Amino acid sequence: MAHQIPADGTMLPLMEDFYTIQGEGYHTGKAAYFIRLGGCDVGCHWCDVKESWDAELHPLTSAETIVENAKQHPSKTVVITGGEPLIYNLDHLTHRLKEEGIQTFIETSGAYPLSGEWDWICLSPKKFKGPRQDVLDAAGELKVIVFNKSDFKWAEEHAKRVGANCRLYLQPEWSKAEEITPLIIAYVKNNPHWNISLQTHKYLNIP
Repeated sequence: MAHQIPADGTMLPLMEDFYTIQGEGYHTGKAAYFIRLGGCDVGCHWCDVKESWDAELHPLTSAETIVENAKQHPSKTVVITGGEPLIYNLDHLTHRLKEEGIQTFIETSGAYPLSGEWDWICLSPKKFKGPRQDVLDAAGELKVIVFNKSDFKWAEEHAKRVGANCRLYLQPEWSKAEEITPLIIAYVKNNPHWNISLQTHKYLNIP
């Protein structure tokens, strides 16, 4: 039977949740509780969690259960990711997390309308389904995955569309990191408004 996901976001398809160290972007190195929601139609061919795409594979879980799990850990920071978390209404979940004194971060492609109460928005736009302007405007961090040389031009196009205080990151796609990382290093040296993001959790061999 297909999931009947409530429009109010009180039940969400939870793929996994786990306590770890944020591995990439502005908050690299910080302890955080990750909530990965199932469901995505953006379809990046290099996605490293393709099993997250089909929401039907992941159990509908009450927001209250998700919040209770998050409360059990020393860090009061939650990262909501996917899949594409903004497919769902995240107002209720983030409101409950905030009531418990937990900071709320999101990692999103920006392809869906912004919902939820956020302390930090990491926008990682994808070519297959571009970001909405409301998410571009709200993003604290623009993180562009570099898969080939043409992605630098694409990154600059999106950098022009975010707010003046948005942090800019270029991150090598993991399977091509050996080839792409030297290009990113050279690019950032010539264009220092960008920073380098690395998937340090993969080097550290943690989730």
